[in-house]
Amino acid sequence: MDIIISVCFAVLAAVCGIFALTRQFQMLQQNSYFAVRYWRWYKGSFKLGRLVYIIISLLGAVGALFAMRLGTVLSIVIFAVLLLFLLITARRSVSQNKKSIKKLVVTARVKRMWAAAAVLTVAVAALSVLLPDMAGNILKAALFLLSALPEIMTFISLFVMKPIEKAISNYYVNDAKRILRSMKHMKVIGVTGSYGKTSTKFILGRILSEKYNTLVTPENYNTPMGIVITVRRDLKPTHQVFVCEMGAKRRGDIREDCLIADPDLGVITSVGPQHLDTFGNLETVVSTKFELADWVKAKGGKMYLNGDNEYIRKNAENYDSVTYGTADCDCKATDISYSPKGLTVTLKYKDTEFKVTSHLLGYHNALNIAAAASVALDMGLTPTEIAYAVSRLKPVEHRLQLKPYINGATLIDDAYNSNPEGCLEAARVLGCFEGMKKIIVTPGLVELGDKEYEANRALGQEAAKQADIIILVGKKRSVPLAEGVRDVGFPEEDLYVVSSFKEAMGVFSPMCDKNTAILFENDLPDNYLE
Repeated sequence: MDIIISVCFAVLAAVCGIFALTRQFQMLQQNSYFAVRYWRWYKGSFKLGRLVYIIISLLGAVGALFAMRLGTVLSIVIFAVLLLFLLITARRSVSQNKKSIKKLVVTARVKRMWAAAAVLTVAVAALSVLLPDMAGNILKAALFLLSALPEIMTFISLFVMKPIEKAISNYYVNDAKRILRSMKHMKVIGVTGSYGKTSTKFILGRILSEKYNTLVTPENYNTPMGIVITVRRDLKPTHQVFVCEMGAKRRGDIREDCLIADPDLGVITSVGPQHLDTFGNLETVVSTKFELADWVKAKGGKMYLNGDNEYIRKNAENYDSVTYGTADCDCKATDISYSPKGLTVTLKYKDTEFKVTSHLLGYHNALNIAAAASVALDMGLTPTEIAYAVSRLKPVEHRLQLKPYINGATLIDDAYNSNPEGCLEAARVLGCFEGMKKIIVTPGLVELGDKEYEANRALGQEAAKQADIIILVGKKRSVPLAEGVRDVGFPEEDLYVVSSFKEAMGVFSPMCDKNTAILFENDLPDNYLE
């Protein structure tokens, strides 16, 4: 009888433990599989209820340790209670993922981690049955803890899989390098910046496609593995240009991208207080973004730099570069105007001056167009080709993208915008919808280190100047936003603070009609929601 009880407990506890990993793997993924960032999320989400849960789990482990010594009936009762506890934990983990804004994506890496966790859990379960007496009981207690506290197994599987993931990554990286180095005729253009890089990448790719067979890294693929996937999956021998977005959260990240892509030209769209939680300070952000410029300089290539950005402008003279912007730049953007229908800008570069019109929204897109146009002109495209391509541009998904919405309202979807300047500009775009009821829904900005409070307060102030209704998501994180809103004397009855986007929908949905413009400004993943 004892062996049957042990087997049933081991099997069911292992199954519950494997399913309980869902939420933890989801958060690990949202923190880019960095143990330090995952740990930071875990500590940040640690509340009194979690402490009580851990204490109960430890008591449960004690129960599992001594259950087999208390007779058949008591052991069955104790194990049944413990399994019910684990079942509730597993169901809650799966349910949290299903209800999340950004659900777990079951990638090959997640599958490998789950397999490793399953092997380890099954091994403990099997030994808890096979080993006699106290040794088996200790392993039953350990199995219960691993299943009740899946964060433990998350760290274990992350550590166990680290060398395997490194080996797999090296294989794919080397294969992508081989493919790229074999295409000696192809020009590679790297695009980086604290913000604006994704939009500029797509604008440049669209313009260059008027003359060249051009490949662009899709969506927001801007990591080494994003570049590798694009090269191995999409790059063809007929491609003439590869426009490659390069992102960074730590010093050396851009250089790692360059080691793979080996760019001939480069664009730096901006430098600002982004990802300061990992960079530490703005000086590190500057030096990291200019890792692209250093690489291109070593190859004898040219850089295209945002001359309106003070951090970039200070370093421009160290490189063979073309500056673009509204100030005293090589490629100057003038006569910028925009409305809900799009923007118009006049570009002056060398002896060329021409006007372009686009359906894109926002002042900052005029600079992104100027960046792409300066590269395109140097690569032999004509103003006519550039103007036509710009007129055909479509907004990047979730970046100031206009969509029809509830009850005929106009949605300005800027959910992927998460930088201080871009958020302020998005609020101004909302403001240009004159004669309409203007609503903004935002959780604010993250990953700005000690600049975060100030940036969110500034966003609140700008929102108050441009919007009629303001809905802030997150009771705690909205504090600086709300302060900024109140600084401007915004009516208190038109300011709403809610706990979730679902709750926000309950507020703005009844307000929406065909005379309403609603801005979704930033959409934080679950690891930031408070």
